[in-house]
Amino acid sequence: MDVSVQQKFATYPTEVAVVLNQVRELIFYVAEQDGITELEETLKWGEPSYIAKSGSTIRFDYKEKAPQQFCIYFNCKTKLIDTFKELYGDTFVYQGNRALVFELEQALPNKELAHCLSLALRYKKIKHLPMLGA
Repeated sequence: MDVSVQQKFATYPTEVAVVLNQVRELIFYVAEQDGITELEETLKWGEPSYIAKSGSTIRFDYKEKAPQQFCIYFNCKTKLIDTFKELYGDTFVYQGNRALVFELEQALPNKELAHCLSLALRYKKIKHLPMLGA
């Protein structure tokens, strides 16, 4: 784990750190499944951030002002969130065209989320395809 990301995780309440680490592990798992060998982990805007050369940045964070939830952020200038809405509708709660919102207590929809993460990690290669090739 990147040192700055490790330090950020240390600031989260324990139960939040556990859930966000599951998201982090899912990002790395999806990258491996997609054959992405170079995945950069860093902090952007003070949030854990993940980028592959072939993709668009994925960030996530927990904010104390909304203590029961966390968000996974995507670049708002992409077609990612619109595609997720088309593919998965009510599976996710959306924040405009930039984020998926999750309640800390809910079970993650791992299969659907993994597909969304895969689309983001490969975005530069698939952005020209209808529905991102989904």
